[in-house]
Amino acid sequence: MTNSDPPWEPPLAGNEVEHLKGALDRLRTTFRWKADNLDATGLRTRVGASSLTLGGLLKHLAAAEDYMFTTKLSGEPIGPPWDTIGWDGGNDWEHTFTSAADDTPEQLYTLWDGAVERSRARLDAALADGGLDQLVHVSCPDGRRANLRRLVCDLIEEYGRHTGHADLLREAVDGLVGEDPPRGWHPKSGPTGQRS
Repeated sequence: MTNSDPPWEPPLAGNEVEHLKGALDRLRTTFRWKADNLDATGLRTRVGASSLTLGGLLKHLAAAEDYMFTTKLSGEPIGPPWDTIGWDGGNDWEHTFTSAADDTPEQLYTLWDGAVERSRARLDAALADGGLDQLVHVSCPDGRRANLRRLVCDLIEEYGRHTGHADLLREAVDGLVGEDPPRGWHPKSGPTGQRS
């Protein structure tokens, strides 16, 4: 990365941690750009027969962030704000999509931005404590445990899938298209969400 590259661009020749974190942050940034600066109507727009909305994706990915780097990482309960909305991190992921219709844009942006901030801090602490090879709490039925690398790759995959959905939804809302935010872009709703 050069000084002229946008801050969300992963390094050209970094180490494994830098590349994985860079890939995740680029997807986070692209997703946040696709979902940014919309009112309630924009966040509830659907395409065709799909029930997906940008608001639902904001809430779902916020839940995925917290679940990945809380429950799966350490085994701790997912906690606030999820326990107050009736979702405990169990298999009812549909609730994270559908309940967004009851939230204001400010609530959804704050929820996602806060979850990303918490995830970054938890991931950085875990990396400092044992690196990507350390075993995490989540395991298979036969007792084999995942490592931290797997959690990061799983979240990258989750963002890859849903950022593609966000592309289609945002184009339907107001015609916004493109692969990357414009140079100098910063979120217009909620905390900045940018990595430092």
